[in-house]
Amino acid sequence: MNYRAILHIQDSQYCYASDLKTIELMLRVSSEDEFDEISVIYGKKYDFYLVRRSTLMSKTYTDGVYDYYTVTIRPEDVRFVYVFRLIYKGEEYFFYEDGIAKSYDYSLAYYNCFQLPYVNKADVPAAVPWFKNAVFYQVFVDRFNRGNFAKDDSYINLKWGAVPSSKSFAGGDIDGITQKLDYLKGLGISALYLTPVFKSASNHKYDISDYYEIDPQFGDKASLKRLVTEAHCRGMKVVLDAVFNHCSEELEQFKDVKKRGKLSPYFDWFIIRGDRIEKGNYEYFGVCEYMPKLNTSNKQVRQFLIDIGLYWIKECDIDGWRLDVSDEVSHDFWRHFREAIKSYKPEAVIFGENWHDSYPFLRGDQFDGVMNYAVTKACTDYFLNGTLDSSGMAHRLTALYLRNTKQANAMMLNLVDNHDTHRFYTLASKDADKLICALALIFMHTGAPCVYYGTEVPMEGGYDPDCRRTMDWSVEQTPTYLSSVIRRLARIREQSPEIREGSIAFSSSDGMLVVERRGKNTLRLTINNSKEGKTPVRFGKEVLSHNFAGGKFDGMGFLIEIKEEN
Repeated sequence: MNYRAILHIQDSQYCYASDLKTIELMLRVSSEDEFDEISVIYGKKYDFYLVRRSTLMSKTYTDGVYDYYTVTIRPEDVRFVYVFRLIYKGEEYFFYEDGIAKSYDYSLAYYNCFQLPYVNKADVPAAVPWFKNAVFYQVFVDRFNRGNFAKDDSYINLKWGAVPSSKSFAGGDIDGITQKLDYLKGLGISALYLTPVFKSASNHKYDISDYYEIDPQFGDKASLKRLVTEAHCRGMKVVLDAVFNHCSEELEQFKDVKKRGKLSPYFDWFIIRGDRIEKGNYEYFGVCEYMPKLNTSNKQVRQFLIDIGLYWIKECDIDGWRLDVSDEVSHDFWRHFREAIKSYKPEAVIFGENWHDSYPFLRGDQFDGVMNYAVTKACTDYFLNGTLDSSGMAHRLTALYLRNTKQANAMMLNLVDNHDTHRFYTLASKDADKLICALALIFMHTGAPCVYYGTEVPMEGGYDPDCRRTMDWSVEQTPTYLSSVIRRLARIREQSPEIREGSIAFSSSDGMLVVERRGKNTLRLTINNSKEGKTPVRFGKEVLSHNFAGGKFDGMGFLIEIKEEN
């Protein structure tokens, strides 16, 4: 037995309450070890030495290196203690806080049993109900659609349809989004995520100079209110982009510091080395000196940003915030931010732009979820680079899923591309089959899929700024096959509680990737990630397919089936 492979962490994704009456347990072991059985012995904290229960665990997941045994328990008491019992080659072992041994003394369990000391309501995060039902559409506002032709358009320097530069302005605005809500609703979209809309000198608006003013290029507060109201009338949500890591050098507070140095009351709003602003002696975003970093450890800054977050929810009834560069902002600030936002509007969603493992942010005290760039990278490796085969992809997706709790996984925003990446279609050398299969995967995944504007065309684009081209509205008059696929995938999500609420499992079969969503019924997605025709073992009734006919794949494609339980 590989003792070093055995892992369990209390009060983590290995042990947590999924609701006030349900506890999820997981134990990791080596995938090279074959156990006769693994069970958990559990009971109440204060009489464990007298009364115990035992239940078998199931080998639920594997990532190719480790196997993961899981069990769901509804204990009698909120003070929960436990140890693991492993049978390996006929021998009995116990695993607890001190490690693994051949016996266990229950009379001294209060020293070293595993425990979830008390299931407190405040420590059990709940998924935002509407989010896991949502299909998002990300809009880069300047490039989506122009609705207001009465505004001053002297700033526009990009002809619609031309390839943009980093300094291009095309004229898209908030009214233009409002005018296209029926189109988006027809596409199956139920939530919008907009890049920043506040006053800024740039086309992307990630360098904000006034957080309380809508940029005149995009409209005004009335424009935003109109958009949110019209969206809500159609059952759609609107999420805005919060840029709280940094601001514009034109923010009044930063300008005051530049003028007065340490005498400015805002000096500590920023992180400055010295007594006044000089070139490069302050923290800023990336390599952009024109985006000074805000000191969110400062209580005044903290309140300034929290007030902004609340203001736009109160004024325009927006449905949440996407948090830009969120992993560079302190955990302390996000805890205060979440408490304020959720106290006012509990159903407001908060998800971060985190590109890496984000477990520390997803304990229920900061973000609901994050943009799932780890799945984006997995799709790149599987569909585009070929560095993952179907077995490797199943293992990768399993490992990524096991990073977090069920609640956090239900709040992931899954995407294949966005305004900060190459267009997936371009990376795929305009192979629509690859894009279609990748979309099928993110629509079947836990959390919510996010479609980058123009994917349904499909639009092309290299890295920023090329991935921010103007929307091709010919798709509205002549819907594409991709539009139909997205619409039908959205419909399947809407009609399938197995996708919204069910468990998930990843595997491979005959070189094909298999994703199952299990609830009352079971949905299975099979992806053939090759041009070679393959014949999958049939599972149930066909729901939707691409390049599949006569019981086999005609090259790269997918098949979604449902197996209904009696």
